[in-house]
Amino acid sequence: MNEPQSKPPLTRRSLLAASAGAAAAIGAVGLPVLQTATPALAHGKLRVEPLIPQRNRGIILYSVRDRIAAAPDDSGVPYGFERVLARLAEIGYKEIEFAGYNQHTSILGRQITPAEIRKILDDNGLVANGTHTQINPATFEQQLDIAETLGMKHIGTGSDPTGSAYPADWDAAADVWNGLGRAARKRGIKLYTHNHDAAYGFLLDTGPLDANGRPTRSSGVRKLEYFFGKTDPRYVYFEMDIYWAYVARFKHKEYTDKWGRARTDIFDPILTVAPRTERFPLFHAKDGDRAPEQANGHVMVPLGEGDLNFQQFFEVIGEQSYHHANWEQDTAPGGAANPGQSLAFAKTSYTNMSELTIYRH
Repeated sequence: MNEPQSKPPLTRRSLLAASAGAAAAIGAVGLPVLQTATPALAHGKLRVEPLIPQRNRGIILYSVRDRIAAAPDDSGVPYGFERVLARLAEIGYKEIEFAGYNQHTSILGRQITPAEIRKILDDNGLVANGTHTQINPATFEQQLDIAETLGMKHIGTGSDPTGSAYPADWDAAADVWNGLGRAARKRGIKLYTHNHDAAYGFLLDTGPLDANGRPTRSSGVRKLEYFFGKTDPRYVYFEMDIYWAYVARFKHKEYTDKWGRARTDIFDPILTVAPRTERFPLFHAKDGDRAPEQANGHVMVPLGEGDLNFQQFFEVIGEQSYHHANWEQDTAPGGAANPGQSLAFAKTSYTNMSELTIYRH
């Protein structure tokens, strides 16, 4: 099902005009994203508000997976759901995105239950805003049961709907996801998929066919953007991982058109979200330093310590009260040498997230 077009197409010019704090928001295609400046007080007093409302600041527990999974130890660092979630609430986080529901069995002498995790959330004033689990028709109702127990309004996966480069496979995935999304909606839950950079690579949808009858060239359509139009916006939602989106900007620039000509097209994460901002209830606020010598063009760092412009991103896409920002850093765990590192990074990242502001009349 195609998305309804209720608004005129957004352009780089209209996005810049819409956001006073994004005066340098999006330069020429391919140029680095610049930091935005404090807007001038030219039209009377402006009030300062958090760019990401406190209630919408979250963390995916994958970032602190080492401490969720840790057995009781003498490091002095929290371990297991009860202690780690209490520490995250103390830091200031209000929302939790899950990455599994298990902890070390030595803590309770058995595995913890979703109902017990829910009590820990409630005791600490935390809300479950989503999860990365397997989206499988055979087990989806059971996953929805867990989501309801935990009080989630979103259920998702860290995997792409398909790893294929061919439209037919994305069409088939869309059929499955539309059905599952409809089932989730009946229970008051939104189904979402989370991207890595590969999802924003180019479809193979035109040109000569290979020995298996599959197209070998591209019209320039990106895989996940094709999926946007094939899924019903009432039933299927998205969680953009901002770091991986900018990796896609770095990596997926060129395709070969139907005539065999090399084409360049620079991916713009902001312009991908802005026309359909309410299809993105969740984001991974994951930061990175530019490292063009690396395969991904970036290396992960705590939020606020890298080059990605979260101020610009969240300001320009709008609907700040609707969006939930979950901090993630895949490389946060410090291992045995530094067992407190992931929680220390969680604190730094929360502080920097909370200091993002927006100016309003």
